[in-house]
Amino acid sequence: MAKRRAHYVLSTHWDREWYQTFQDFRYRLVELLDQVFSGLADGRLAGPFQTDGQAIILEDYLEVRPERRQQVEQFARDRKLVIGPWYVLPDEFLVSGESLIRNLRMGRQMARSFGGEPSNAGFVCDLFGHNSQTPQIFAGFGIRGGFVWRGLNTVETRHVLWRGADGTVLPCYRFGHHGYTGYADAVRHSFDQDHVFDARQASADLAAFLADQAQHTEIDPLLLFDGGDHQEWDQPVYAVLAEQMRRSDGEFEIAHTCLDDYLEEMLSQTDRIGTAVEGELREPGRHPGDMDNQWVISGVLSSRVWVKQANTECQTLLCHWAEPFAALACAALGGEVPQGFLDVAWRWLLKNHPHDSICGCSIDQVHEDMKFRFSQCRQIADRLACESTSRIAARVEGDVAEDELRVVLFNPMSHSVDQIAELKLEIPTDWPTFNEFFGFEPKPAFRVFDANGGEISYQRLAQDMNRSKRRLHPVKFPRTYSTHDVTVALPVHVPALGYSALTVRAGEPGRPTRHREAPALGTGDHSMANEFLAVSVESNGTVTLTDKRNDQTYEGLLTFEDTADIGDGWYHGVAVNDQTFTSVGCPCDVALVHNGPMQATLRVRATMSVPAEFCFDRMRRSERFVPMIVDTLMTLSASCEHLKLQTIVHNDADDHRLRVLLPSGADADTYLADTPFDVVRRPIALREDNHLYRELEVETKPQQSWTAVHDDRRGLAVVGEGLCESAVRDLPQRPIALTLFRATRRTVMTDGEPAGQLRGTMTFRYWVVPLHGEPDVSRLCRMGQQIAAGLRDVQLRGPDVVRYADGAKLPPAGGWFEIDGAAVVTSVRQVGEGLEVRMFNPTDEPTTAGLRPGELWQAGWRPEKVECVDFESRPVEHGASLSDGICEVSLKPKQIVTLRLT
Repeated sequence: MAKRRAHYVLSTHWDREWYQTFQDFRYRLVELLDQVFSGLADGRLAGPFQTDGQAIILEDYLEVRPERRQQVEQFARDRKLVIGPWYVLPDEFLVSGESLIRNLRMGRQMARSFGGEPSNAGFVCDLFGHNSQTPQIFAGFGIRGGFVWRGLNTVETRHVLWRGADGTVLPCYRFGHHGYTGYADAVRHSFDQDHVFDARQASADLAAFLADQAQHTEIDPLLLFDGGDHQEWDQPVYAVLAEQMRRSDGEFEIAHTCLDDYLEEMLSQTDRIGTAVEGELREPGRHPGDMDNQWVISGVLSSRVWVKQANTECQTLLCHWAEPFAALACAALGGEVPQGFLDVAWRWLLKNHPHDSICGCSIDQVHEDMKFRFSQCRQIADRLACESTSRIAARVEGDVAEDELRVVLFNPMSHSVDQIAELKLEIPTDWPTFNEFFGFEPKPAFRVFDANGGEISYQRLAQDMNRSKRRLHPVKFPRTYSTHDVTVALPVHVPALGYSALTVRAGEPGRPTRHREAPALGTGDHSMANEFLAVSVESNGTVTLTDKRNDQTYEGLLTFEDTADIGDGWYHGVAVNDQTFTSVGCPCDVALVHNGPMQATLRVRATMSVPAEFCFDRMRRSERFVPMIVDTLMTLSASCEHLKLQTIVHNDADDHRLRVLLPSGADADTYLADTPFDVVRRPIALREDNHLYRELEVETKPQQSWTAVHDDRRGLAVVGEGLCESAVRDLPQRPIALTLFRATRRTVMTDGEPAGQLRGTMTFRYWVVPLHGEPDVSRLCRMGQQIAAGLRDVQLRGPDVVRYADGAKLPPAGGWFEIDGAAVVTSVRQVGEGLEVRMFNPTDEPTTAGLRPGELWQAGWRPEKVECVDFESRPVEHGASLSDGICEVSLKPKQIVTLRLT
């Protein structure tokens, strides 16, 4: 009989930072790779060495050992090093779909930079569950197979066929009992530090491990994956394995290969795989630990929430501002896209995406280091966005007079916006002011005109006088000046992926500039309404919202729920002796902050008295209470169909979780939430046999930006910025529970890390959207982008225009292109000489997306060709047409498509 081939793969699962800092782990990494490269060079190690599915470990190594680059390149060319496909191993739910694509693209580019070809093994062995679009994302890079563990309980087999949201089927190897550490446990005894190596015992353990693997696979080849966490090459055990590789007896032929070689043999026998799984893989660990040891680790969605908020900000800056407007400025005005800066910004951001970093479950110093990386990304992306938008603003036709201020609003969305915008105008201090009554407070006097010259009424919201600014000039020293910063609300129309120029003119000396203040949206000292919604604050601090369009009322909104959290970065820990406190009945102050025809804002300031900490010696919440201020601004704008909320929490308590509750009153058994490139429907009730699971299923689940629950008549959606955990509670009112933060003291392998308690002030932004039945999921996805991106403005005086003014002139308002149909755009950027536009269809029905040219497209850059490309910009067969400047492409349900226009 033919022998069964056993593929021995040498690797190490390298968490770049976790219970040690990056620099501590890197010191160990350099020692590890020094030994591996020495073994590869002198032949003691046959190779190849698989770089844990990620390329960054080589970048980290060569920063310390730059003299080894030539050797690394030789090993890569000789396939002694198998690199990638990832740049870093990320979390699949806490980062955007775009970030996952850029991560894989950067990892594969890095592998090629060393002279090798990137690995095509979809390695996601230790990630905390898997999103529904991972099969399609992998397929877009030509990756045809995966290696998984967490999130599914198929212990009876080593192989599954994973069907993604769009129908893409990814054959996968599912690691066994101890997951990717199975070989390290069974053969190397890596979990037993007192174990003494014995060659005969190692040989017997290897034989037993082979026999066990052979019992759990439908296909012929076996996988011996030697890649435990931070495990160095175990040379004595490898010598035993090498002896087995040289032997010709026995039923197994052992070969030192790589995951790609195993995958090729596995793919030739996929017809034997009988187990299928579908969609997102987030099953908690079911079986006893002696059968299987996978944990999905559900609590990371809300650990150290500031990490998630900073990540959302950086992703938004790159994908909705820096990249598209660099491309737009280049197309409209010439010049080069600053690709080098963009690459550097992405590299800083992706270094924060490893699953022990973005998940917020590492030691304090790790997360302190993340602040610097986020800051570097933010600074670069913001500067690039500022430069591109300033170039465009300065090229708008017409001069800026001495008594004028040009204010150009920019819209990064792929659809135009007509809304009430809140804008802080920087009014020159030498412009006239006026006073009310007897001169109590001077007000800057100015008028605002739209792109067509028509005057715009505005509502004055706030002002800060004599604010310092600086003006830069390339051949001059900086110059400081002062402005009166006046915040106004005013109606604007801004084209898709475009801009609209406003002109602000000085008022006449001694004469006021006022606009009608009636009818105002405020309907009382604690209520407000527009043509769609009515909002009132009740005596207990909750909010009642009435949707006038279908006469549905939602009561008890904005209830805050505080519970104990005895967990850590991995899990929300539920205490037996818990007490749940809500804001209902707490002292509450209500203020009408703004009231005018453009917008009204109510302030609800609740003071919750909560236990100061959890007393772990008695395992119950403290009897000492501290105040927790929960201060919420609720804004309703004219003609707006949702309520905007900003909650500021002043936290002085420890060991607790705070959620905001939004009862929907919907008669529903399921709810919707967005995930990378998809919208999923989940059951509200937990599984009936949950009590039998080793790891309990919890009600909280991931969202990218929104969650919605509905029936045929009514429902609610909540759209948040950087808030990644939500639930719809299995209670009669079907409340949405949006987690604001978890404060924890525990961190794995430590006595506790104080920064996990999140003491101090935190700010959260979210919108509440009433529904009339099945929601428009594309609209909700776009709202998720819009709450994060907003509008951006550039304000220029005459001297500012001079710096950028040479060259072509642009119209007072213009857009690049607008998307119609259900597709949601996630990326617009220049790649080489072409423009790449990526979009996805979040619906269950086919759709056609049309790119409708705007004024800038028609007047300037006109593409002559369109084609579909994969995630590495290689042409693929997919129908797209370009006729009369209009580009159309069809998308299947849940499909991701990338267009390249040249």
